Amino acid sequence: MNNGYAAMPTAVTQERHSGPAAFRCAFRGMIENVDPSCACFDELRTLQLNLGNLCNLACIHCHVAASPGGSRLMGREVMDVVIEFLATRRDVTLDITGGCPEMNPLFPYLIEQTDPLRLRRIVRTNLAIAGEPGMEHLPEFYRDHSLALVASIPCFHGATVDRQRGDGTFQRSITTLRRLNELGYGGSLELSLVYNPEGNALPGSQRFLESLYRKELMDRYGIRFSNLFTITNVPIGRFRDHLETRGELASYRDTLVERFNGAAAPSIMCRSLISVDWKGRLYNCDFNQAEDLPIRTEEGVTLTVRHLAEATRRGTPLILGEHCFSCTAGEGSSCCGATIS
Repeated sequence: MNNGYAAMPTAVTQERHSGPAAFRCAFRGMIENVDPSCACFDELRTLQLNLGNLCNLACIHCHVAASPGGSRLMGREVMDVVIEFLATRRDVTLDITGGCPEMNPLFPYLIEQTDPLRLRRIVRTNLAIAGEPGMEHLPEFYRDHSLALVASIPCFHGATVDRQRGDGTFQRSITTLRRLNELGYGGSLELSLVYNPEGNALPGSQRFLESLYRKELMDRYGIRFSNLFTITNVPIGRFRDHLETRGELASYRDTLVERFNGAAAPSIMCRSLISVDWKGRLYNCDFNQAEDLPIRTEEGVTLTVRHLAEATRRGTPLILGEHCFSCTAGEGSSCCGATIS
């Protein structure tokens, strides 16, 4: 293979260039104490594409530091290789994220080219994008292509959302949710909402928060949805900077370690998910992508979309770091919410 991609790999290395070694060893040791297989890849169920760091928002908790000034955008070459792979693995869910994935000019191309594959496709949307000029068509586009939506709305209180995401974001999100409901989302079409805590706290019970969200959003705004996902904020990127500024980084990291839950270890999402960045490089998760911890060969060569078959072999060691404690704290955390109840 050429086109700028790495040579065929022979094996996958352990973590390199991550955080303090003590944390790396501590996390790996803790999940291996639960079951040694927890530190290894199991089976590919989700391929997550990060289309770039361009976004209409600049949220405090954003681990990829996305913003309107983002310049990293996945191109057609990477998308075509992914589409070719997915044509042979129609059992895999395609999970599309960013930044704001809809702002990548090739977002419609990716959706249209994967239509014939009849995959389960998730788009992670910030909702407010549909209120931007030229993006008003997005709700109908989602519906017409039968896309499942995972929509960020970290609270049902407008002031809290605006503090995290920018003034006016909450009202734009509510407007989009109402339109999506009119089109069938939250009913026959899947609309999952994402809750992120504000500040240095872990999410509460996902079951309780989902019940509370259903009541509050229906009573206040007449909005319905399919599921609520609670996701623990990971102390990397912009959120790490925010915690450092407030002098809370060390205490938050301590909380994640102290709240380690061994029952969450077998279900960490990196055992069944591969993340692809804008250049086509492979990672065990989007957080590793933000921390520049790609999957590498023993020789240190970074794997790319050309090597998906090799990167997804059962038993391949996972790339782990201190931020991984975020996924095993409390009820556990993944891109699809709590991992235990």
